[in-house]
Order: sequence, then C-alpha cells, then structure tokens
Amino acid sequence: MSLRLRLALFGAAVVAVTLVLFGGLLYALFARGVNTNQDDALRTRAHEAVVALASARPDDLTPRAPLAPADLKTSVEVFLEVLAPDGSLVYSTAQLNGLPPAAPPALLAQSASTHGSFATASGLRWYAQPFPAGYVVTGQSTRVPQSNLSGIVGFLIISGVPTLIAALAASWLVAGRALKPLKDVAGAADEIGRARDFGRRLPNRRSRDEVALLSMSFNRMLEQLQDSFESQRRFVADASHELRTPLTTIQGNAGLLAHGPPISEAVRRAAATDIAEESERMSRLVDRMLTLARADLGLRLQLAPVDLRWLVVDVMRQAAAVHPERTFEVRVVDASVAGDEDALRQLLWILLDNALRHSRSTISVGLTVESGWARLVVGDDGPGIAVGERERVFERFYRSDVARTGHGAGLGLAIARSITDQHGGRIIAGEGKDGGAGLYVDLPLLRPS
Repeated sequence: MSLRLRLALFGAAVVAVTLVLFGGLLYALFARGVNTNQDDALRTRAHEAVVALASARPDDLTPRAPLAPADLKTSVEVFLEVLAPDGSLVYSTAQLNGLPPAAPPALLAQSASTHGSFATASGLRWYAQPFPAGYVVTGQSTRVPQSNLSGIVGFLIISGVPTLIAALAASWLVAGRALKPLKDVAGAADEIGRARDFGRRLPNRRSRDEVALLSMSFNRMLEQLQDSFESQRRFVADASHELRTPLTTIQGNAGLLAHGPPISEAVRRAAATDIAEESERMSRLVDRMLTLARADLGLRLQLAPVDLRWLVVDVMRQAAAVHPERTFEVRVVDASVAGDEDALRQLLWILLDNALRHSRSTISVGLTVESGWARLVVGDDGPGIAVGERERVFERFYRSDVARTGHGAGLGLAIARSITDQHGGRIIAGEGKDGGAGLYVDLPLLRPS
C-alpha cells in the first residue's frame, strides 16, 4: 500500500470518527429534545382540559360514548381521557382494539401525590393530572419520537456518506500534493544514481517547511558526494599513473633479463638494481595508499600515553645514521601526548622524508610546549613552499612544480594530515627558520591524571 493511499485512508478515518462522534452527540441531543417536546405537548393538553373542566356543570361529567374516537393503531395524535376519582372512564377521544385505552393504575396514584405524572406503557406515553372531579389523562403513541429519531438517523447517514467520500478524495489530493516534492526528490536521486551526475541539484524552495529542509539536506549530500567522487576519481587516476611508471620499468628490465640479447654483467646488474628500486618504490606507494584507505574507512587509532621527546630523539638518531651527509639540528623539550607510537613515528618520518627531498644541507627539528599543546616543527633550507600551495600540499597526489623533480608520489603529507587529525591535532605548512619549508604539527598534551 502506497504512502499516499495510507495518508488518504487516515484522513478519511479521522473524518469518519468525527462524523460518528458528532452524529452520536446530535442524536442524543435530538432524542432528549423529542421526548421533552412530547411530554410538554401532553402536559399542555392536560392543563387546558383541566381549566376547561373547572367551569363545567356536574352533568357534563357523566360517562358518555366518544364521538369519532381516533384509532391508536394508526393515529399519532394526542388523545384525551377524563376519569372519575375511582379511575372509571368518563370520556375518551381514542380507542385501541375497539376499547378506550386504559391508563396504568399506578400512574393515577402517583399523579395524585405529585399533581401530575408521566408513564410509558403499551406503546403509549401517558400523562395524568388530578382535578377536583377526577383525573385528566393525555397520551400519544411512542412512534412519534421514534419516527423523528429515524429521520435524524437517515439524515446523518445520507449526509455522512458523501462527506466521507469527499474527505477521502480531498485527503488523496492533499496527500498527492504534499508528497509530490518527496517524489521529485526520489526521482532525482534515482536519476543521479543511474547517471552518476553528482553535479545536479534540486531546485531551492521558497518555503521553510520540512520538504524544503529535505531538499537542502539532499543538495548538501550531493555536494559531499560530488567532492568525494571527484577526489576518488582523481585518486584512482593519479594512483594508476604513479603505478604505471614503476611497472613499466620493472617489465622492461625483466623482459631484457629474461628474453633480451646477451648483455654485459654491468648492464645486467643495472637492470636488476632498477627492478629492486622500482619494486621498493611501488611497495612504498601501495603501502601508503592502503594507509589512506584504512583512514577513509574510519578505522581509528588506539591512543595511549607517548613520550614524544623520546620518540623524536630516537627517530632523529636513525635519520642521522641513514643520512650522514645531512646536518640535523634538534631542539626538544619534555612532552607527552595521547597517541599511537607507530603512527607518530610514521608521521615524523614522512616530515623528514619531505625535508630530505628538498633540503640542501640542513634539516631542523624542534619540539616545544605551549598552552596545553606540543608543537613539532620540521624545517629545511630548500626552496620552500609557495604561499598559494601551502594548503594544497596536503591533498593526495599533489606535488608542486619544484617537488616534481623528486621521486615522491604526493601521498606522504596527506597521510601526515590523516594521522594528525586522528590525534585531535592540526598540521600546517609554512616557512622554516632556515628559509625553506616548515611543517608545523600541533598535538594536545597528555592531561595529568
């Protein structure tokens, strides 16, 4: 069952319940009014008769046969009877089964004590009122209020059915109009999914209702999807390009060694060296791509207390041993952070690798503490980073014109930013103290327990 049909049925059900409640209330009020009107008519007729009999002569109260009595089987008019003090009939204007209707004996006794009383018996509504010479009794068939109430019920049914149909039709139309924007959103989402046209947007609505908020949220989602899709597409294209170069080199040299003409030992050794270097480069590239992929999946690091000063000193010792031709200036202070030691070690090596590729002779590393933050700075004396590129260097596979002369794939600083973000810190690119590039990493200090 569609949502539109459910809404239409719900609206019709609400109207139906309202009609039932309104009809029940109207029926109850009208039933009370009909019975009250009948009692008033009987009381008024009896009172008029008592006033008329008060001035009558004694011989007017002798028993007599009625003239053209009404047959109560068919008549619904008010009839009148005059009874003697002992309850015997003096006069009647109606008959039932050929005889004057007999008033209930209990009614006469009750009317004597209350100066007027009502009763219902034998399908008749009775009213008795005493007067000095006996009783005046009026009555009427109970079919009168029943007939009036039947008319009300018929009216409610006849008017309720068209009202219910109209409510169902109106609910159907209103639900369709209300759901049309949602249908448009669903249709647009389906078309965008089939065509992968993430640049498409839903039109902005002037209203501020829920549908307008949904359209705004959908458009924001499309913007995020478009950015993600474009980034992923660039990532795949750049990864394919970066992997193609080492693969081509490896395939060429492997083919030369396996199927090529006889070559000298020096050429053979150079080809093997190229294969080893390019394999190592490709392995490093794949490893970094996997690191970024794990970050994109939302895998979080397990943070624990880390002595950042000791970690920096240890990494710098290793870097000095591997690159004895470079000068390393290290200035560190005591600092502890909540982090993942392996990830922080990888972060520092990425910053050092970037500095090693671009420095001339000197690399500076500093660790300071200020206002609850530990700042790690890695600078070099190379050409530096242009102001317009200081944010873009953290994009995946981005390399500035100066950097393209090196062998980096442009993934290191993107990984560095991911690691920094997972530690609740920030990383920015600027100018180092030696005039070259400077990379600044701020990490929150470990709070004392």
